[in-house]
Amino acid sequence: MASGFFALLDDIATLMDDVSVMSKVAAKKTAGILGDDLAVNAEKASGFMSDRELPVLWAITKGSFLNKLIILPIAFLLSAFLPVAITVILLLGGLYLAYEGAEKIYEFIVPHAHGKKDEHPQNLSEAERMSLEKERIKSAILTDFILSIEIVIIALGTVTKEPLTNQILVVSIIALIATIGVYGIVALLVRMDEFGLKLIDLNEQDDSFSDKVGKFLVAALPKVIKSLSVIGTIALLLVSGGIFVHNIDFVHHLVAGFPFVLGELVVGLVVGVVVLLVILGLKKGWQAVRQPQ
Repeated sequence: MASGFFALLDDIATLMDDVSVMSKVAAKKTAGILGDDLAVNAEKASGFMSDRELPVLWAITKGSFLNKLIILPIAFLLSAFLPVAITVILLLGGLYLAYEGAEKIYEFIVPHAHGKKDEHPQNLSEAERMSLEKERIKSAILTDFILSIEIVIIALGTVTKEPLTNQILVVSIIALIATIGVYGIVALLVRMDEFGLKLIDLNEQDDSFSDKVGKFLVAALPKVIKSLSVIGTIALLLVSGGIFVHNIDFVHHLVAGFPFVLGELVVGLVVGVVVLLVILGLKKGWQAVRQPQ
């Protein structure tokens, strides 16, 4: 009886050791997409009123957890019974991410295209702020859903030949890291100025070390937020371009001579512009149809 119990413990230890090794491999494979996920979500979680930053981020985090709960079982089932569906879902997600990236560039070139939605929260009424907040939370959760699919599929691809138990444990660990790690760092970023103010108020001495660090953090936050918008846009295009480059042979060979990630960026931008033009054309056509004759 005792020998059977210790044999079970030995099997569990061996399993966890295998899972640990495979999780490290999967983490390396998904490191790039996790970095893109951080940049995209940090940009989406910023720009709110100070007292609404953490509630908004918590709402997005809960949505991210729900996304993983939906994606994981479906990914395991599709991988086992209909692997081609994984590629189709990835490509559809790539179209959406490319569109989001191209739309951000379009909004920068053609500002105020969406009216009040682009105004600073301080200039909006309470109802308008809440409406904008809900809209941005939905957008962030949708983007997280697509990025989560990419993360889960890449992680799953590293353990497809392993037993199902190992697949479930490894991919679930990566999914958990993708949520807790990414949004934990995002929370630190968006509250950087509050931490800086606390350091400034830490003592009554002028020009102390804590004052210098605090003032640096407060002054750096607007620059960080502005850079996150640029980094997030580039990340969207890189992720979407990577989806097409790694899943369509024609596209892969087309950009094979491009240096480093430039090929993925170009593909993401081209696809995004095409999708954006199609969407804008459909919107104009729909508006023309709805206008009374």
